Amino acid sequence: MTASASHRVAVMSRASFFAAALVLLSGCSWFTWLPWVDGDEGEDPAKPAELVKFKAEVKLDRQWRAGVGDGLGKKYLRLAPAVVADRIIAADGYGVVEARDRFSGKRVWRGEVGRLDRGMFSSFNFIDRRDPSFVSGGVGAGEGLVLLGTTKGEVVALQASDGAEAWRAALGSEVVSAPSAGAGLVYAQTIDGRLVALSTEDGSSVWSFDNQVPILTLRGTSSPAFDNDTVFSGFANGKVSALRASNGEPIWEHRVMLPEGRSELERLVDVDATPLISGAVAYVGSYQGRVKALSLRDGRPRWEHEISTYLDLAEGYGQVYVVDDEDVITAIDQLSGEIAWTQEDFKRRRLSPPVAFSNYLAVGDEEGYLHVIAQRDGRHLGRRKIDGDGIRSAMLVADGTLFVLGNSGGLHALTVELR
Repeated sequence: MTASASHRVAVMSRASFFAAALVLLSGCSWFTWLPWVDGDEGEDPAKPAELVKFKAEVKLDRQWRAGVGDGLGKKYLRLAPAVVADRIIAADGYGVVEARDRFSGKRVWRGEVGRLDRGMFSSFNFIDRRDPSFVSGGVGAGEGLVLLGTTKGEVVALQASDGAEAWRAALGSEVVSAPSAGAGLVYAQTIDGRLVALSTEDGSSVWSFDNQVPILTLRGTSSPAFDNDTVFSGFANGKVSALRASNGEPIWEHRVMLPEGRSELERLVDVDATPLISGAVAYVGSYQGRVKALSLRDGRPRWEHEISTYLDLAEGYGQVYVVDDEDVITAIDQLSGEIAWTQEDFKRRRLSPPVAFSNYLAVGDEEGYLHVIAQRDGRHLGRRKIDGDGIRSAMLVADGTLFVLGNSGGLHALTVELR
């Protein structure tokens, strides 16, 4: 595990391993960003790469900005917004969900999926300063629903039309990635390795698929991807599975990476990136492992590269884009698997997942800068400071507009124009 990657991951462990894990982590500088791990004051950790100078070829014009709740908090939440028809829907980590007109930014509806458990004197409690955020998975959308997961092990479904709660389902374990929907079902993965299908009507369980979870994993899971009556999802044991959407029957399974090494840290091979489905191919990536192109029909690999990642991939310009655990961006030809270019100017800047649109590729960083580079060769095209608290969540594009949710809760709509 690299030093920069540690700032973007959290660790979960089983109860039997918890005490040993705490001892291990407390003596490991990789995890000094965690609130319960103290770092050495004299340490000089690897610094993020300095911003490079370049001649801007594009300008990033903000069309509108709106505040959504109280932001994403300190638990490394990545709550990407979702587009439903003419609306953009975003959530904060504390239960607020808003739908806004994606052209004007005007609020259409506002809802809450839960309230913080605050005591009478919580504001005066200077001992317990833990972040009380509980919305950990989202935003998913489909079948007329807006979908969120929580640390309490719930999937909450809201009506996309007005934000009214349709149902909520208790899954018994945290849901830390966005649920998805298709074919009359909602699909969610829990942190203990279960993939669950729920009825869109009432949230009742239709089927579940269990996967063995290693002792130590990254704190995160793949979001299930629905395509053509099949659900694809990655798991913490380094596997990707394709399941029949109607009944959860396994179609194929592929091991992206086999755990290697003596320690549990060295054996982390989580597939946290959501499978990227394009045509007849699924593009997948694992931490401390590989990025692969797999046949949708049988899961056989078409090409692979040794690249460690846990962020979602992007595609465009006939290429797949990968941000690795050192924040190096790699462009890979989708057909041949040949590397087209690499961009190393963002090392250790803790990038967001990439998004590709038009001729551009956009990423955000921990300092709140939005970077636009060229899909053709990876050169710098434009840059703008968006959020002082950083940009962590995946961005999305609709009708040429780029939507960015900053860590502080600011939702921004921007366009990219040639200078």
